[in-house]
Amino acid sequence: MRKKRKAIYAILAATLLGSMIAGCAGGKSEGTQGTEGTADNGGGEKTEARTLKIMAGVIGGKTPEENGLFEKEIERLTGITVKLEKPASDYDKKLLAAVSSGEKFDLLQISKEKMNTFIEQGILTPLTDKVKGSETLSDPNVIPSEEWAQVETKDGKIYGVFTKYQGGTMPIVRNDWLKKLGLPEPKTLDDYYTVLKAFVEQDPDGNGKKDTYGLSTAGMYELQGFFSAAGLKQRYVEKDGKLDVPYSTDAAIPIYEWLAKLYKEGILDPNFATNDTGKMRDLFLTDRVGMITYWDAWVGMLNNTRKEQDPNTEFEAKGLPGAVGPDGNHMLRRGDPDVWVIPVNAENPETAFEFIEWWHSKDGIILGSLGIKDHDYTEQDGKYEMTQTGKEHAMDHGVPFWYNKNVEPPFGKLPGVQEAQDLLAKYASLELTPPRWADAEKIINEYSFKAIMGQMPAADAVKKMREELKANGLIDG
Repeated sequence: MRKKRKAIYAILAATLLGSMIAGCAGGKSEGTQGTEGTADNGGGEKTEARTLKIMAGVIGGKTPEENGLFEKEIERLTGITVKLEKPASDYDKKLLAAVSSGEKFDLLQISKEKMNTFIEQGILTPLTDKVKGSETLSDPNVIPSEEWAQVETKDGKIYGVFTKYQGGTMPIVRNDWLKKLGLPEPKTLDDYYTVLKAFVEQDPDGNGKKDTYGLSTAGMYELQGFFSAAGLKQRYVEKDGKLDVPYSTDAAIPIYEWLAKLYKEGILDPNFATNDTGKMRDLFLTDRVGMITYWDAWVGMLNNTRKEQDPNTEFEAKGLPGAVGPDGNHMLRRGDPDVWVIPVNAENPETAFEFIEWWHSKDGIILGSLGIKDHDYTEQDGKYEMTQTGKEHAMDHGVPFWYNKNVEPPFGKLPGVQEAQDLLAKYASLELTPPRWADAEKIINEYSFKAIMGQMPAADAVKKMREELKANGLIDG
């Protein structure tokens, strides 16, 4: 079955590449552009139309109607007419389907993982020279110089520019429940078990019913804070030129056994394997679970959501550093960045790059965070005020946080966010995500679920996981 999927994907990739480079005869070297989408200015020179076709997963309006307002706001602020396609769900599938069909886009918002795949397929425009020559993007106050290493290829080329500052993930606990039950913050894996069990058995929501779970996740997303107890990094590590998956090693067996214990005792949400992140968040917000694993930004958004519903709420979400490891340290995950990329068949690549630069300006940042003027917020004499709609949108239209030090958050940070970011600064590191991570992830998830749900002993599941990763050429040695 996996071989069949690989064959289909290979055909799709070939089709995608062929459709992307069609019409780009002779190719384009970095720093040069084709003439598609251009008009003659009367002097024989070609100038691009001030239009962009963009596809994005999280950037834009919260509804199709608001997306239209988002497009108009971009035009008001930049003079660029934008068609922004933002699928309501299954973004990666719809992105791949659109691009492989030959549909042309000037800009795509994608993950670093997807960028790596597209680079391999030769369908992205290298932006190295443009970034280095950009007064905006080369300014370390706009994007710190050391951050570019995240998106550079091994040969030092840049194909993507950050859409935002990407934070990281961590266990997020109902701190008000900890206080109510008189429990200290957990430090070791045993401490976490004690806390999570108490959330099930000691009626933390006070409704007199045993109807709460200790922990909920969206599948294996994101368990780094627990595998930290064994000193194991999520996704891949590289040592002496060889790739390995720490979650597939014998050192991971005790963590799977711990999770299996939670599942067996009803402490772990029984639907964890099929949850999406929305279902997981809803359980947390509706007093059904005491801990989830999610992004630092959501510490603030969860607190803000409940505060908007009830200003007197005792609800308090708080980020935790995860379980202490054998070396006395904690290990959290810094997320792979999302990036803007320009496909090789973009009709208006110069305008696209101009937009990328603008996205890192104050106007771009305010749009990506607060949202649309006179819809999400009002502004007079430099003073901002959120509308009810804006409050519901929690100041996130794709850019909850940004790099630009010259742009201060108009309202400061939401409750709990700074503390969560401090934990990331102290304990988090980037993941290594090779182009074939998606193939490895399927195998890891399959056997992780079997171990956690008691369908296989953890040791057997890890052994089978490792055998399949090796057989498919996904780990070395």
